[in-house]
Amino acid sequence: MDLQIYCGPAPLPEALWSQWNFDPVLLSGLAASTFALLTLTETRQQRMWTFSALLVAVVAFVSPLCALASALFSARVLHHILLVTVLAPLVVLAVPPNRRASVVVPAQLSFLAHTAMMWLWHAPGPYLFALGSPAAYWLMELTLIGSAIWLWRDILASRRSVGAALALLLGTTLQMGMLGALLTFAREPLFSAHLDTTQPYGLLPLADQQLSGILMWVPAAIPYLLCALVVLSRLFSARDAERQPARR
Repeated sequence: MDLQIYCGPAPLPEALWSQWNFDPVLLSGLAASTFALLTLTETRQQRMWTFSALLVAVVAFVSPLCALASALFSARVLHHILLVTVLAPLVVLAVPPNRRASVVVPAQLSFLAHTAMMWLWHAPGPYLFALGSPAAYWLMELTLIGSAIWLWRDILASRRSVGAALALLLGTTLQMGMLGALLTFAREPLFSAHLDTTQPYGLLPLADQQLSGILMWVPAAIPYLLCALVVLSRLFSARDAERQPARR
């Protein structure tokens, strides 16, 4: 199949660890984005979030994971999980709350936008389109990252109620789980780009697809569930603080 995948054709396992991506445009973009975030940070912790986001971006786009995603759909899903559940919240945390967008819009909009992007780019037709050219590839990646940042900004916004934040987290976990279940229980391979690329890694195309579904179904839910626990712990801490003066 004649594809122009950004990270190059599927590598063989013995050549995988030499497939680092040192695209000057990519490296310049990462450097510029990191510098832009650093100009917004105000605390040491926010700078730590910024460099953590840079590290995740390097793993996703510079390390051999980028090339492995050309061979395995499960690697592509892992790549996307890193972007939407790790990179996106780190970017949001790196920006001081007072410098984030202050316009309050219905929380459902960010959820719907991100859900649409996740389901769109993990459908066979749009996914094949995204591998057809570097421009299409970056359209997929940037819309996934952008919608995830919007969603996490809503989840972590101080002006959102605890109930709204928990609803966003639960809804996102459920839609990721549903998509993962569809991939896991499909009876045939759905992604033609990987029909001939998985065997060198000891996986049949259907097994690779099932692995991708399990990744999206279980590990991808962990960041959302952990965040839900943090939100709940803050709620209970606030209630305890309100009760203490009354006890005195």
